[in-house]
Amino acid sequence: MVFDKIKDIIVEQLDVEEDAVTMEASITEDLGADSLDVVDLVMSIEESFDVEIPDEEVENIKTVGDIVKYIENKVEE
Repeated sequence: MVFDKIKDIIVEQLDVEEDAVTMEASITEDLGADSLDVVDLVMSIEESFDVEIPDEEVENIKTVGDIVKYIENKVEE
């Protein structure tokens, strides 16, 4: 499942509790990611799912759910 894989990446990279990673969790506010963390996170997700997330799309991604929906849409294409 896409969410589980993304959750594992977030827990490992941001050093947060698994319980904190929900579809509604804000990447910066709830999970404490700064701009560098977001870049690292995007790179790891791109590598794990073999997709490319353009910078303009990254700006629209605010929550874990946003990442999951984006990846699910890309994987289906």
